[in-house]
Amino acid sequence: MGTPHIRGAARVTLAGLASLALATGAALAITPQATAAPEAAVHAARSNPYSPAYQHAYRHGVLPTIQRNAKMKSWSANHPAATAATGPETLSYGGGVDGIGVQSGHSKVYLVFYGSQWGTQSTNGNGDATFSGDPDGAAPVTQEMFKGIGTGNELWSADLTQWCDGPNVASSATSCPSNANFVPYQSGGVLSGVWYDNSAASPSAASGHQLGAEAVKAAGHFGNTTAASNRDAYYVILSPHNTNPDNYQGQYCAWHDYNGDSTLTGGPVTSSYGDVAFSNQPYNMDSGSGCGVGFVNSPGTLDGWTMTLGHEWHEMMSDQNPAGGWTNHTGSSYDGQENSDECAWISPGSAGGAANVKMGTGTFAEQASWSNDTNNCAISHAIVGGGGGGTGGTLTNGTFETGSLSSWTTSGTTSATGSAAHSGSYGAMVGSTNPTNTSSVSQSFTAPSGTSKVSFWYNVTCPDTVSYDWATATLQDTTAGTTTTLLAKTCTQGAGWKQVSGTVTAGHNYTLTLSNKDDNYAGDATYTYYDDVTVS
Repeated sequence: MGTPHIRGAARVTLAGLASLALATGAALAITPQATAAPEAAVHAARSNPYSPAYQHAYRHGVLPTIQRNAKMKSWSANHPAATAATGPETLSYGGGVDGIGVQSGHSKVYLVFYGSQWGTQSTNGNGDATFSGDPDGAAPVTQEMFKGIGTGNELWSADLTQWCDGPNVASSATSCPSNANFVPYQSGGVLSGVWYDNSAASPSAASGHQLGAEAVKAAGHFGNTTAASNRDAYYVILSPHNTNPDNYQGQYCAWHDYNGDSTLTGGPVTSSYGDVAFSNQPYNMDSGSGCGVGFVNSPGTLDGWTMTLGHEWHEMMSDQNPAGGWTNHTGSSYDGQENSDECAWISPGSAGGAANVKMGTGTFAEQASWSNDTNNCAISHAIVGGGGGGTGGTLTNGTFETGSLSSWTTSGTTSATGSAAHSGSYGAMVGSTNPTNTSSVSQSFTAPSGTSKVSFWYNVTCPDTVSYDWATATLQDTTAGTTTTLLAKTCTQGAGWKQVSGTVTAGHNYTLTLSNKDDNYAGDATYTYYDDVTVS
């Protein structure tokens, strides 16, 4: 495919990749250290003078335009690489950057509409933000797409469940051991927040540093002010119509990176919130067919837009801090590419080609992503390692023995601590010994075949009354559209550990939320310990 890129900036070039018809297809970090990409990936991305990553190493997973991709392929054909030791598309693990390889929890996607040129904000009937400066209606479609991932039994995103990270995964591994931290199936959607930052106009050509700084600013806006809260977060920086972020026009359609990359134009971005993953998402309909307008449908105005959004999200999930995750190091023409790069712009109807993907919120044009375990470009894939993620079904880190709240979405004041353990060494503490407000941990999962029950243990310390403070837990069945209260408002002190169970239906998607309510009154702080969450 000859679209090298370092660390995964999604380079999708319609024409060149379309011809590929592949038949097979947390400690607080003040200034995260930038770790260099593996040399093979760096060399490949820099050696092809037509690559958008040439002399721009931060453009990970960059998706080239059709015209640019054709030039890349032609140059690659005349400059063959050494013979690959494995299959030419095989991806291998980069060993992690700052301990991060993949997004091994439930993804939290935050959309940042960057700059006052987006115009006047309104809300449509689906509760989506709309903007007067959005001539193609891209904003609401973006929100519906990220709401739809992991709903409606879609299996486009299930390709991600084969990827993993963690101390049990060897650098250069081409498959995952059973005791790895897998990417879980993203049940129930991944959209976690929308922000219109109209405090100033977006730059006419924002630099990589400016885009990264906007992502760090967004992390603060959304209250993700610790490394733990950003471990599974991803900030899509959406530039408005008629702007040219990082001079994308005529070169590429999008890329992704993280704030600590020293090769960003303008330098890395300081963060007191830990590492922050983000993408540069230009208003690429301005580039027409070069960025996918009409690639799958007619007129297909937003075909390339949703394909690019999906491309970058897939690559961020499998290579969150590039290139610590899964990239190509085979020495082939794919060297340096990520999973979506290897399958970019393959024509609809071809093996591994782009297609319409039906989700619970609508149908969206998407591209396939490379699958090591099936050796092809997969537009649909079975839920594998990340579907289970250990004992207890698709719900992961239910015992909190990672020593963190990874896989859980948190709000308010939460932590994984030894004092909260019902068994083992860790449990989840929701709330604090000091007065707080409402806090929670939640996780979406799919009930596996043969399961019928979800259970957890809790221990509440509530020196107030249930009129003001309490512990509570709910189970939302997103497949059936129902919500069950598993633990009614409870305020006790010294009652010790209690177990709660609820019924689940195999194959249904659920979101479990474990909460603690404190009225922030001095002298009677309420907090709750939760542990041993299982699906059986």
